Amino acid sequence: MSIKFGFGKPVDANFDDAVRIVTDELKKEGFGILSEIDVAAALKEKLGKDMPPYLILGACNPPLAHQAVSAVPEIGLLLPCNVLVREDETGQVHISFMDPGAVLGLVDNPDIEPLAGEVKSKLLRVLDNL
Repeated sequence: MSIKFGFGKPVDANFDDAVRIVTDELKKEGFGILSEIDVAAALKEKLGKDMPPYLILGACNPPLAHQAVSAVPEIGLLLPCNVLVREDETGQVHISFMDPGAVLGLVDNPDIEPLAGEVKSKLLRVLDNL
């Protein structure tokens, strides 16, 4: 995957297993899931449109989030870390992560850069374990 604001890869798992696997791997790195946004279900309900499964997980590492919010209270606008689990038209499942370095780079505060780096390294470990 080649985008400036995230990183990810296709996985050899069905959609439900991929959600379970990424959630378990996130827990190993200290993240919990604060929210789940089922985009496919919402579009079906609101627009009557069908699409392959598309789920956004709001992942949070409480100690790191606390440090970030303590340094810059408005940083909540950029939290939590989004993790996308989606199935494409061929049935291939992809897992992608918001790049905290790119997103938190918007914050003009020297205390945030090391936090962004730490979060990114944790998410890259999750990606490696998928």
